[in-house]
Amino acid sequence: MRRLPQLGSLRTSSVTSIACGLILAGTLLAATAHAQRWFRYEPRLAGPDSFDGRFNFCRVMYRTGRFGGGGGWSADYPSADVNLSMRLSELTKTSVSRSASGYPNHLVVRLTDDELFQCPFLLMAEVGGAYFDETEAARLREHLTKGGFLWVDDFWGSWAWDHWVNELAKALPAHQFPVVDVPPDHPLYRTMFSLPRIPQIPSINHWLGSGGGTSERGADSADVHTRAVFDTDGRIMVLMTHNTDISDSWEREGEDPNYFYEFSVDGYAVAVNVLMYAMTH
Repeated sequence: MRRLPQLGSLRTSSVTSIACGLILAGTLLAATAHAQRWFRYEPRLAGPDSFDGRFNFCRVMYRTGRFGGGGGWSADYPSADVNLSMRLSELTKTSVSRSASGYPNHLVVRLTDDELFQCPFLLMAEVGGAYFDETEAARLREHLTKGGFLWVDDFWGSWAWDHWVNELAKALPAHQFPVVDVPPDHPLYRTMFSLPRIPQIPSINHWLGSGGGTSERGADSADVHTRAVFDTDGRIMVLMTHNTDISDSWEREGEDPNYFYEFSVDGYAVAVNVLMYAMTH
């Protein structure tokens, strides 16, 4: 069985390197097949013994308010978390935390958990319905201003955007921490792979059901927005990929070869760049 190429053997100027590596790997479907046995799942909540100094994919469990335009914290869970952890270890030299059986030690944390501060990287999905109370907002602010990084993905349309920025402002007031577009010359686009832009990636269900469409809210989500909140030193604290579902390209990598070629290759390139940035800044 051929092994996936290591970091040094990938051509960082070309995203097609990912496609070549993943297709040549004999374990293309292994992560997805393993994870999809979790049809009914219990969240893998982080505990004091969950951390060993290696990379953990940490997903935030949040409450959903009465209003908003999102599904919930568990969108694409756990397959996206598992598959990205495995691909990160294959496409780079990052040491990923694993169980004794070799399964990626991906974790779920709540903003009130002490384990939050053991997770320098956090992901939140479908935040169009997220709700923070005063304590949760304060904890999120503390985490981010201490050096943490939050990636917000898979929320679509103006309604979800407006709801999210209102919730985020509870933790990071807009007058002090404005939300701005990430400029095209930012290092995020070239940390490892050269990315011309953040692609619009639909869920596989929308793509199949619409006959190849990518905008899940029609004209209201036609354009991808890559926005961020920076700290006073110019470091991204919160990255927001709006009107795209990057994480579905990890979750569904093995379900349809056409979807894989069309979206998963780019989705992994984005993810590796984001993670490399988050872990080095």
